Amino acid sequence: MKVIFLQDVKGQGKKGEVKDLSEGYVRNFLLPKGLVKEASQGNMKTLEQQALSEKKRKQKEKEDAEALGKRLEELTVVIKAKAGEGGRLFGAITSKQIAEALAAQEGIKIDKRKIELEEPIRALGVTQVEVKLHPEVKAKLSVQAKEE
Repeated sequence: MKVIFLQDVKGQGKKGEVKDLSEGYVRNFLLPKGLVKEASQGNMKTLEQQALSEKKRKQKEKEDAEALGKRLEELTVVIKAKAGEGGRLFGAITSKQIAEALAAQEGIKIDKRKIELEEPIRALGVTQVEVKLHPEVKAKLSVQAKEE
């Protein structure tokens, strides 16, 4: 019996997949639990429409991420910190502080986990920081550490 998976079923299939399974297993286990639906003509068309709309949504997300990336490339976020002699900071500037400063100065909210710092910024000056906006889109953000 051909079915469309509505959820992932361990050992059988993933959501949105169409598979041929034994009728007893489908009727007695999968259908009552709402894990699958029969692969009729109408259900197949619905699945295709959902796949198409999902593709469009992902494309729009990528385009939005690219636009935000271009905007971030032009920005310089200024963070004030206390510094000692030689331009060394007391403490360090972390990705959390960069995210907060970006939200405060430009109104752009980015999760601190998307800001990829190998190690915290410990010196005055401008540092290029990579921001992962989408699995396929990364942008460089300039962070300027100024003395208070």
